[in-house]
Amino acid sequence: MGGVLWAEPVWVETFTGLRMDRFAKLVRVVGERVGEGPGGGRPWCLPLADRVLLVAVYYRTNLTMRQLAPLFGVSPATVCRVIQRLGPLLALEPAPRPVADAARLWIVDGTLIPVRDRSVGASSRNCRFSANVQVVIDADTRLVVASARPAPGNKADAHVWRESGLPATAAGTTVIADGAYLGTGLIVPHRKRAGRPLLRGQQEDNAEHRRVRARVEHSFARMKNWKILRDCRQKGDGLHHAVQAVATMHNLAMTR
Repeated sequence: MGGVLWAEPVWVETFTGLRMDRFAKLVRVVGERVGEGPGGGRPWCLPLADRVLLVAVYYRTNLTMRQLAPLFGVSPATVCRVIQRLGPLLALEPAPRPVADAARLWIVDGTLIPVRDRSVGASSRNCRFSANVQVVIDADTRLVVASARPAPGNKADAHVWRESGLPATAAGTTVIADGAYLGTGLIVPHRKRAGRPLLRGQQEDNAEHRRVRARVEHSFARMKNWKILRDCRQKGDGLHHAVQAVATMHNLAMTR
């Protein structure tokens, strides 16, 4: 390409959400996975850095294939192939597990992501077809530790958590969640029951719980700066790959 988006480093940061050094790190790691060679098929018309940039721009802006094609000087079909091939490779290693898991605090929550593929989503409380995506973050670093495969948006958070495989990932680690995860074994707020007001100590516990758990909401807000998570048009595993890739870029952006 050598054109529009590479003209100044500021354009790379604007269109991907990553500083130039962080984007270069992303390209290096993807290069280790895919290799620089053409493989056994037809060579790509774009170098690896441009292909990674294309995918990152797509997830950040949620532009259509027709809109991205002239930016990179390729056809919409090529844009589609690049996204399908490289999208899964941007789902890099999650944040490393701490050595002493029990001494660390993780936070889990689910968020609804609007989707077009009705085999992935379902009509939910936001009156749109959406998918429920469970994300676990480290409370100290605010990095994404793991995310589950999307579930239909009409499923309760506790149900999705039990079926997601995340409990095995979080085994031996202290995990907090909101009241929707009651009965899952996670640390949830004290519940106020009829005729039994909360004790002062319980109210203080809930206040501290809300203060810490807010960090996962802040992480969701940052992740949704990648607009693919505001309206995903991908089918099948496309949303899962998008969430994994956005989590990777979010972690890179948060790393100092």
